[in-house]
Amino acid sequence: MKLLRFGPVGEEKPGLQLDDETRIDASGFGMDWNHDFFADPANLDKLKSWIDVNAGTAPRINLDDRLGPAVARPGKLICIGLNFSDHAAEAGMDIPAEPIVFMKATSAIVGPNDKVTIPRNSQKTDWEVELAFVVGKKASYVTEEEALDHVAGYVLHNDYSEREFQIERGGQWVKGKSCDSFAPIGPFMATSDEIADPENLGMWLKVNGETKQNGNSNKLIFGIAHLVSYLSQFMTLEPGDIVSTGTPPGVGMGFKPPQFMKPGDVVELGIDGLGSSSQVAVAWS
Repeated sequence: MKLLRFGPVGEEKPGLQLDDETRIDASGFGMDWNHDFFADPANLDKLKSWIDVNAGTAPRINLDDRLGPAVARPGKLICIGLNFSDHAAEAGMDIPAEPIVFMKATSAIVGPNDKVTIPRNSQKTDWEVELAFVVGKKASYVTEEEALDHVAGYVLHNDYSEREFQIERGGQWVKGKSCDSFAPIGPFMATSDEIADPENLGMWLKVNGETKQNGNSNKLIFGIAHLVSYLSQFMTLEPGDIVSTGTPPGVGMGFKPPQFMKPGDVVELGIDGLGSSSQVAVAWS
């Protein structure tokens, strides 16, 4: 199943994208795609049954309707840095011995095609196409063997970053990762059964029509199961939490000279099986 959310900011309703790419309003199911929905694994089976009965009669979503974040605001948005071997090489950094973990404020989350705001005083706003996964069952001290049972599905994420804030201003990376609009999520979350091999997905990103990133999740240093197990040793992963797994090479910071965003830039990105999104950059006002 492909779960999406649609409607004005703050008034999003749950929806679904069917196999023929028709989008339907799933408000009749009675739940949003949030912590409470993911907390009970039986809800996915109930949703499948609801689709079987209601797919033909549920209201259609217009293609020009705004899509909201595919998952209602999670309790945590966790990111993994330098998790692609080819991106680490691009950055001139050693392969990490353990996952590099940082948090991204959930207030940064927006819809997949919402505008991205270049923050005040920014000189180095950058892009990062990323594969993210959504936690299903609560995970605490889980083994790698049982880890994937705790993943509800996968979603496209653009991990926007302000590199000066992130790297040159001291402290933690979170400052350069959490600006408003810096986490477009969607267009939809594909449930785990939709993605046969999440560690072999093509990933791409373009800026103003020019390809900047063209990679594959087979270059992940730490795979999905390892990340679930590893993170669960340090914190409880709650249903609906999102974990973003890192980016392939081609970020603006990696070019010589570096390339950073300016108002009017159009960023398009996508991952096999997870659709695509597009953001227009605007200046902070």
